[in-house]
Amino acid sequence: MDKAVAALEAVVIQDPTYKNSLTYLGRAYYRKGRYQDAFAILQRALALNNEDEIAWIALGLAQLRLGQDQKGLETLKGGVTLASKVMVEGYNNHMYWDNKGSVRASLRRSAFLLTKGLEEKKNIIQTTDRLLAVIDDEENFQKNSAIQHNKPLYE
Repeated sequence: MDKAVAALEAVVIQDPTYKNSLTYLGRAYYRKGRYQDAFAILQRALALNNEDEIAWIALGLAQLRLGQDQKGLETLKGGVTLASKVMVEGYNNHMYWDNKGSVRASLRRSAFLLTKGLEEKKNIIQTTDRLLAVIDDEENFQKNSAIQHNKPLYE
């Protein structure tokens, strides 16, 4: 993770608008437990692209970890709502996005827990961390499938 952070920091210095590099860096900081850094970088990512559902979700998680509970809950609700609207067939130009339904199921679990409120904070964080991992898994699956079938990654 340290190598990823260093590489992403170098990319962001050169071109902060490059392919969601700020969102990736914010998520890397989050994974390293650098929640304040994640918070700051994810705010920058959203200033560039206010429709970045992954950045909204990651920002909400960082806010919860920083004790900004109410704001984090609201941010997560917005991010999960946005993700459920855009993560459909064709998401990120992947024709067969989430055929197994694992992303949709994780989104539903996160959305359900968010309705319970802050008394479920620990479970919300755990479930939403898992949601991001499921999204990453699906993204990797889609990219690997495209490579195996000699298709362009993005059409």
